[in-house]
Amino acid sequence: MDDMVFGRRYRVTEKIGSGGMADVFKAVDEVLGRTVAVKVLHARYAADPGFVARFRQEAQSAANLSHPGIVNMYDWGRDGETYYIVMEYVRGTDLKHLIEERGPIDPMNAAEYASQVCAALAVAHGYDIIHRDIKPHNIVLTPDGAVKVMDFGIARAGNTTMTQTGSVLGTAHYVSPEQAQGRALGPASDLYSLGIVLYELTTGRLPFDADTPVAVALKQVNEQPVSPRQLNPQIPASLEAVIMRALQKDPAARYASAEEMRADLKRVLSGGVVEAVAAVAATGAPTGEMSSHTSVMPAVGSGGRGASAPSTPGSGPPRIRPVPQRRNPWPWIAAIALVLIAGLSAAWAMGAFDITPKVPAPDLTGKTVDQAREALEEVGLTLGTIEESHSDEYEPGLVIDQSPEPGISIQEGSEVAVTVSLGANVSEVPNVVDLPESEAIRMLRDAGFDFDPRREYNVDVAADTVFKQEPAAGAMAAPGAIVTIFVSRGSELRRVPDVVERTAEQATADLEAAGFKVAVAEEFSDTVREGRVVSQSPDGGVSIDVGSTVTIRISQGPNTVTVPDVIGKTEAEARSALAAVNLRTEVTYQEDPRDGVVLTQSPIPGATARPNDQVRITVGKAPAVDGGGE
Repeated sequence: MDDMVFGRRYRVTEKIGSGGMADVFKAVDEVLGRTVAVKVLHARYAADPGFVARFRQEAQSAANLSHPGIVNMYDWGRDGETYYIVMEYVRGTDLKHLIEERGPIDPMNAAEYASQVCAALAVAHGYDIIHRDIKPHNIVLTPDGAVKVMDFGIARAGNTTMTQTGSVLGTAHYVSPEQAQGRALGPASDLYSLGIVLYELTTGRLPFDADTPVAVALKQVNEQPVSPRQLNPQIPASLEAVIMRALQKDPAARYASAEEMRADLKRVLSGGVVEAVAAVAATGAPTGEMSSHTSVMPAVGSGGRGASAPSTPGSGPPRIRPVPQRRNPWPWIAAIALVLIAGLSAAWAMGAFDITPKVPAPDLTGKTVDQAREALEEVGLTLGTIEESHSDEYEPGLVIDQSPEPGISIQEGSEVAVTVSLGANVSEVPNVVDLPESEAIRMLRDAGFDFDPRREYNVDVAADTVFKQEPAAGAMAAPGAIVTIFVSRGSELRRVPDVVERTAEQATADLEAAGFKVAVAEEFSDTVREGRVVSQSPDGGVSIDVGSTVTIRISQGPNTVTVPDVIGKTEAEARSALAAVNLRTEVTYQEDPRDGVVLTQSPIPGATARPNDQVRITVGKAPAVDGGGE
């Protein structure tokens, strides 16, 4: 797959998934040097101009979302006959795989995951973006336990009628009743879908299932789910109340916002009283505490009366068909005739009966304006309006889009409008290293970039100062691209381990593992074995900055000296030799013709002594000469 490159910068390394709308590849962004995920539309979607237009608009809207719980959307474009989007590459597993591998998960974990999803939805709903396809397949659990929601904005682009394949966006098992009925959607629709995800996470089962997507959708509209606690008694009653409120058929009976649902989930996690209990009780919806059977709700009819529809034959009163009255058929005949006349007139106006020859519009993509004009004139068409737009794929001056699309049959003499590339819409990333965080953010905003601050301890950089940025200063990036800034948290204090009497190797390893530098000195010790730590500075147990230096003093064992041999030396020479090894001298004199010479010493030469010990020497003194007469 190394030969697959999208947008001349995203080189594919492997295929990592496939869905009803697109294939997903892992790739390397060769401009920024980062790993990304590239979602490539299937041909049937890429060939639908209406879908592509909605897809482009929603992808651009979703790119404005910035939240740790939302998978970032970096880029989108056209490559050959298809379209692609570039997203943040997230390591982890989606919740659907988690359910398939483990079955029901711990209810408290499920509540925590749903709480994180609510936080992401709250941001999107604040931008008037409804996800429309919340399901466990679109929720990724990272190795560190964080949750990220994928595909914001994509579901609306593919918001088509459900088919028997069940592969269209808005999977029937997770759609809200209003979505199944094709009604206008609000934030409550996403919360209903999240309620189904919670139900499945905690019970291991979907609340509604059937042989076809249409049958599932009908159950979403007409039926109530089995109590979650009936399937899994380990689910707390408070969490069941949250699930049942989210699954209310009437959007107005659900949570008013994602923030409100998140607040209740936080109460579940902390053991508090949830607001959902009172709300569900007020609607009369069954929970595990109130009902042990599945009830059937009235179907929502187009007339707005909510006429009841028994779920099994023979239940409920028999329905009586009214006897049709005989009516005069002529008004209907006249109406049908008028419709036919209007249809024929419209067809004529739109050229359905035009005998002017038609030709397929040639593909002008990648051509210069002059080349496009020549290609059109060759088939009897003319060049229409010329618009300009930025493009990452094509050099300036080349056609990047046209209307009508290539291959569409149009009348001879018609105009074909084109859009010409202005080149990549990129700007130079400013240098924000060494700036205070607030100033760095202001500079990035002024330059048209988004930002992602990461806070890390750094002993060398003052707190709240940027010490690194990605991409680096001077790199070229599209407006709205995210620049990650690494902001210093200042020094991190950490407790110094006590390493006294450990070997030098053990002490060094312990201190470095704790994040400290090590300086080594040596000293003599009468009490600590040679090669072990006598003392350290700072002492063990003191908290200091990570990265600071700790000095350890290693024992050389007891401090001893060897007594030098001074016998035969003069007194002065003996004193000097003993002082050189830090020994004191005690002298006694003995009458001896060897005047001024050391005769004996104690301790003997070669003996071991401690510094400042005393060595006794005997020095000869010539006998006095008798100077008397005869």
